Amino acid sequence: MMNIDKLPVEYRPISPIKYFGYMLLFSIPLIGLIPNVIFALSNININRRNFARTFLMIDAVLFIILVIFGLLGGYAYIATVINK
Repeated sequence: MMNIDKLPVEYRPISPIKYFGYMLLFSIPLIGLIPNVIFALSNININRRNFARTFLMIDAVLFIILVIFGLLGGYAYIATVINK
């Protein structure tokens, strides 16, 4: 078994409590996006970078779904107003 302390800093695993903290930080609307982008572009720790990139992808998918539902809702609203 390998000693974690001998691993380079960029390959050290992240504890579950740090993952939880990062999730809470990234979940703050708009303000959480700033550290998320910074962590996604940094090379300090590969595990943290990959987690931040995953969170960015989830945010992008949710944003796209939100835009689609917004457009569909707007279309439904306009269609209802025109048909009255």
